[in-house]
Amino acid sequence: MKAVALTHYLPITDPNSFLDVDLPTPTPLGRDILVAIKAVAVNPVDTKVRAPKDLVEETPRVLGYDASGVVEAVGPDVSLFQPGDEVYYAGDITRPGTNSQFHLVDERIVGVKPKSLSHAQAAALPLTTITAYEAFFERLGIDRDGGNKGQTILIIGAGGGVGSIGIQLAKQADLIVIATASRSETSDWVKELGADHVINHRENMVDQVRALGMQYVDHIAVFNDMRHWETAVELIRPQGGIVAIDDVEQAMPMAGMKIKAASLHWEFMFARSRHQTPDMIEQHRLLTYVAGQIDAGNIRTTLSQTLTPINAQNMRKAHALIETGQAKGKIVLEGF
Repeated sequence: MKAVALTHYLPITDPNSFLDVDLPTPTPLGRDILVAIKAVAVNPVDTKVRAPKDLVEETPRVLGYDASGVVEAVGPDVSLFQPGDEVYYAGDITRPGTNSQFHLVDERIVGVKPKSLSHAQAAALPLTTITAYEAFFERLGIDRDGGNKGQTILIIGAGGGVGSIGIQLAKQADLIVIATASRSETSDWVKELGADHVINHRENMVDQVRALGMQYVDHIAVFNDMRHWETAVELIRPQGGIVAIDDVEQAMPMAGMKIKAASLHWEFMFARSRHQTPDMIEQHRLLTYVAGQIDAGNIRTTLSQTLTPINAQNMRKAHALIETGQAKGKIVLEGF
């Protein structure tokens, strides 16, 4: 089968940072399904895994943590899918990635693809959808079905992939969304996705939130990095919660959190598959739920750019775009 892989961890400007290779087609066992890949998306995690380092792979390593495709074959213990089913999912960071013609994945972390979306549109969603969904409804404990209607959530870094779906999930939960964006292009994007207010995270966010008439916000999601930690601590309401997804090395003084009895949560969407937690199937359920919301017209894809075909050249281009830190929505590669 065709695949895009690496053997050396190189700057993305190096033509050998990704290679077009041929690999054996795997066979599904246990609860694995074999998916014929139609489209894949590129996420910041892809660029971090690929980042230059002194390591050489003895056999080509395939990255990729978002995909949409069609079930080709199933393992003997599979009960959720059968050949011919259209699926979308984010994969498992401990296993070979999705940037190949065929890919093995545990059925419990796979969702039923939205019927109203193309494979490219669907591939843009899984990793970011799981991240935002778990961040809001599992880590922060927000009621998915509107039980916290009217509460406020500040989404820092709202123009990226996670923020783009996060805005929509928060609006579906009847929250008031304050989104941050630093460029006119991303500001327009988050408004289009439903943000109630937009502020600039390169300026004083405390002053901007207070100018909206809010002393504190009920929930905060930090979807870029933790340089905004002190701002988040200042703005979170007493007994509120902050969820973060990255930048674990950043200093995070906790005195302000203590006096507010506020909580900090980490979201890592690969935790369930990495640790084979008993509730892995929750990712199947949440992806299938979101697919239903999309088909009902309540949520839209966050696809912003499609590159064709799936090959090393386009993979390098996609990684380069992600590494600028200015991409909005999601970049997808379609078709081998």
